[in-house]
Amino acid sequence: MKTAKLVSIVLVMGLALSILFTACETNQDVKSEDTILPEKFSVDIPASISNSSAGGRLAAGRVEGDTVKGSDIYINLRTFIAVGKAASTLVEQFIAGIRLYKIDRVMSITYVGDDDNRVKNLVVLSNVSFEGVDWDYQLTITDAESENAADGGKALQIFWNKSSKVKGIAIIKPYNCDRITNANAKDAVFRIDYSEFGEHGYDAEMEVRIAGLPLANPLKDPYSINSLHMFAGKKGDVVDVYGNSNHPNAVLLSGTTGFDWAFVASGSDPDNIGVAEVGLPPSTLDSDDRQVLLKEYSIKNVLTSEITAMWPGIDQNALAAYLSTTSAPGYFNANGFVSGGTSPGAKWDVLAKRLDALSPYNPKATGELTIFFK
Repeated sequence: MKTAKLVSIVLVMGLALSILFTACETNQDVKSEDTILPEKFSVDIPASISNSSAGGRLAAGRVEGDTVKGSDIYINLRTFIAVGKAASTLVEQFIAGIRLYKIDRVMSITYVGDDDNRVKNLVVLSNVSFEGVDWDYQLTITDAESENAADGGKALQIFWNKSSKVKGIAIIKPYNCDRITNANAKDAVFRIDYSEFGEHGYDAEMEVRIAGLPLANPLKDPYSINSLHMFAGKKGDVVDVYGNSNHPNAVLLSGTTGFDWAFVASGSDPDNIGVAEVGLPPSTLDSDDRQVLLKEYSIKNVLTSEITAMWPGIDQNALAAYLSTTSAPGYFNANGFVSGGTSPGAKWDVLAKRLDALSPYNPKATGELTIFFK
């Protein structure tokens, strides 16, 4: 039995990442004192649990012999976290770009998009309300020619309060930012909620939602992603991350279609180490029970069930040996996967204890995720 037959979940995330990195940037900047816009809008996530590349240093974590490769199991976790991280970084890059227009008061301007050469309208309002919360400012950018469309032509909305601590919401529809680059992602929408007010006990936290990503042809890429919901919180030098990505066309060994990549992870910034636990619940599962998502549907349990369904008479000792690296949690360092189920040392133990308080989101809710502008 080959790993590719059991863990063929090396997803093609290039589309999502390209949408993120080319959505609305203007690639220009002005001094921060010339604007009322916030500067910080993301949580920095250690590279040990976040990597936008599907290859590279992860290969160092491969285990010799006829076993499931630990690096293959967790490669997607790091990619998904990187996508969430890129979404929040995009907001900061976009804010840096529109500082060109010196957003320092209530105002409205019109400009031509650098990428698609379409007219954009930018409006800043003060003392607004959104989702029952009062905000000091609201900035909205629309694609002028499509303001009568169902989505109002909205490309970006940012809500924020101007204080020493940042709190805000950013919603982006890449298609209305740049209709050339994002022509094949007309329904993709991102939302980032960021706060430094410690609502969940962190120094800074963000919640990332991505919905409407276009699914690839299932005959070419059955594992493509259409939505993601992720939280990241930073406390001192430690970052906790949890969430889900939805893969409605994914097919496991027995023919079961549609699963959710549910994950929790904790990483240390200065040590660049991390610990993670992953589950593969069905996309349609309506539960937010940690025991169900990460224990009942753990990678090891799911693969055991799938392999046994395909080969009922398989030697159990051979199966146990084959899945020896799939025990949770997974441990990482700067080079990628280190071990599964067995701690490399005391520093990892501290992080592993944090996982018990973290739980993914409801898979069904993630699969049905929708994002709306005001």
